[in-house]
Amino acid sequence: MSAKFDISFEKSAEIAGGYAILLQTKGADLAAGASAADPSGVVAKASKIAGFSAKLAGALDLVAPEGSKAERIFVIGLGKAEDLVSFDWLKVGGAAASKIKNTTDVTIFLDAPGADVTATQAADFALGMLLRAYGFDTYKTKKSDDDSNGKDGSTVKVRIVTASAAEAAKAFKVSQAVADGVNLARDLVNEPANVLGPVEFAAKAKELEKLGVDVEILTEKEMQTLGMGAILGVAQGSVRPPRLAIMQWKGGKSGETPIAFVGKGVVFDTGGISIKPAGGMEDMKGDMGGAAAVTGLMHVLAARKAKANVVGIIGLVENMPDGNAQRPGDIVTSMSGQTIEVINTDAEGRLVLCDALWYCNDRFKPKFMIDLATLTGAILVALGNIQAGLFSNDDQLSEQLTAAGLETHERLWRMPMGKEYDKMIDSKFADMKNTGGRHAGSITAAHFMKRFVGDTPWAHLDIAGTAMGSPLDEINQSWGSGYGVRLLDELVRANYES
Repeated sequence: MSAKFDISFEKSAEIAGGYAILLQTKGADLAAGASAADPSGVVAKASKIAGFSAKLAGALDLVAPEGSKAERIFVIGLGKAEDLVSFDWLKVGGAAASKIKNTTDVTIFLDAPGADVTATQAADFALGMLLRAYGFDTYKTKKSDDDSNGKDGSTVKVRIVTASAAEAAKAFKVSQAVADGVNLARDLVNEPANVLGPVEFAAKAKELEKLGVDVEILTEKEMQTLGMGAILGVAQGSVRPPRLAIMQWKGGKSGETPIAFVGKGVVFDTGGISIKPAGGMEDMKGDMGGAAAVTGLMHVLAARKAKANVVGIIGLVENMPDGNAQRPGDIVTSMSGQTIEVINTDAEGRLVLCDALWYCNDRFKPKFMIDLATLTGAILVALGNIQAGLFSNDDQLSEQLTAAGLETHERLWRMPMGKEYDKMIDSKFADMKNTGGRHAGSITAAHFMKRFVGDTPWAHLDIAGTAMGSPLDEINQSWGSGYGVRLLDELVRANYES
């Protein structure tokens, strides 16, 4: 369960109880307004005695001194003021949120000497609080003391005191939209597969209509009519039917060519007949992290009324080893007409994506397409779970994505592609095979998708290491991280809004 924060921005505030949080830059004094929390100046003295260095996101916990109306006071470090970047404000906000327990009232004095806090930075601080507050305990019948930041599960009133209060409140509307989109993606990844199947996931996408998104859901019959033999081949082993969800946000100029995002949505991946080892297979409920990110992104764009025309498409299937499941050696015909020899039924994500990419390109003819997928274990070997793999046929799009990743700290590393790798997926019996073998596994997977995008600028993001089970940090304490939502929102905001 997410802690419930009711965040407001004020130019000044009197403390009536609860917690007070002060910010401090390295080598400088406490946040402006510290005297309201500590009229006697004891906190500043205690900070020096404790040797508090004010390193970024570091914290000092103090019992409120005599004369203070606060019950408890925290000092959060900002590091050196001149070194602060936008993502640091999210980290500091997350660090502040982590200290809020068993109270219903918090006053945060944001304007630290030397920091010159802008409205955008204040909103980023609040975004960090919201992202850190997320938790997923839907199926716990007993809640631990740490499961809720509010006293007895109640909403925590958070007043952020800053000189730019009015502007920060306006900027926070965007931050709220981003937080809601990220947390939606986290919810989808964290849900168990017995609850979230293809039909149920499609229904979640359909809910975006409340925000003004146009949503179409294609059933297996419609996919059969379209000739989507690749995605249907993956789905045929499951009793749960596949779905293709098409989401359109039309916030740009009428008739303007859209940009497009495509997500792999394998709600559970056993590997099919090429079944996975039992150990860790429970994590395969998160094999729809790409579809979750695209759905979360569409939520953000609609909620903040992005001035862009955007298409989001997600292929939703379950990969099971039923008696009707496809076999290694089967040959399927994709929507493009190209034939695919299925060498390994556990290389199913690219089969889902190839039909979705072709459909997207054929119908919408977008400026570019970006697909996201928890696609290969090989990308974990190459990059761990620190950065996602970026593969692309377009340098400009790659540069824009890399810049967005550096800004949001959802980082990408561009991987090589080339004709030599492409030859590795040639088949003796069909136009291609769905895996090139163990070597260069992430690269050959990207080359497989490349055969379905034509000349359209395209990028493939392999997020197998970052969408689930990534390292916990100041703004994420969840197994499902929501990776990709902030990254792609920044891409759109920085480059593609009119």
